[in-house]
Amino acid sequence: MRGAEMATHGNVPLPNVWFVGAGPGDPELITVKGHDLMKNADVLIYAGSLVNPVLVAASGAPVKLDSWGMQLDDIVNVMAGHAQAGKKVVRLHSGDPSLYGAIVEQITELEKRGVAVEIVPGVSSLFAAAAALGTQLTLRGVSESVIVTRPAGKTLMEDQIEAFSRLNSTMVIFLGTEKLHEITRKLACPPKTPAAVVYHASWPDQQIVRGTVADIATRAKAAGIEHTALLLVGEVVGTEKKGHVKSYLYS
Repeated sequence: MRGAEMATHGNVPLPNVWFVGAGPGDPELITVKGHDLMKNADVLIYAGSLVNPVLVAASGAPVKLDSWGMQLDDIVNVMAGHAQAGKKVVRLHSGDPSLYGAIVEQITELEKRGVAVEIVPGVSSLFAAAAALGTQLTLRGVSESVIVTRPAGKTLMEDQIEAFSRLNSTMVIFLGTEKLHEITRKLACPPKTPAAVVYHASWPDQQIVRGTVADIATRAKAAGIEHTALLLVGEVVGTEKKGHVKSYLYS
């Protein structure tokens, strides 16, 4: 027996904890499965202000905990304790939990305690940002690849932004709103390359700032955007979309 009694299907333990992607902000952009799990949870642990409070309010969980400021051990202990008591625990992350969600550390510790886990994907803010910009992240003749990355900081000693920017691909940069000037100075693509900053993609207060690599940082600062935004760089962001060739679907 691993820690506590667990229901099983054959020899596979059924999950006690579900890691659910809440989507980018719009409460209607959570998946049907994620919404059902959240609504019927016994315990909901959500990622602070990154999760729309409308979703938190929609959950029928008797226990709701904001994980903002909690340490890893505290979060894991709460989830494991309730799961081992037979409760359905939902850990609600913003966007999709597989992108900068820091879920592996939690899952590893839960599994050490014999707690089975399932991950439910969510809509990432990078897709909400593309929708807000009215574009495709991949576009024939313009960019066939998407690079998702982040700048160096407290938890990353060195980034690859300069090298990535030489690949003529669409770049989506997370966790860098406070460092836009620093990031754009690293970009090796031409200064006239289109760029956009999308704040709170899909939220009611969504804000879009368009520009180029040369001026997007200044434009975003002038607009008062200092956090919770994505930087997108590449010709797909521009209005002209230079090099675009119509898809074979329409040939």
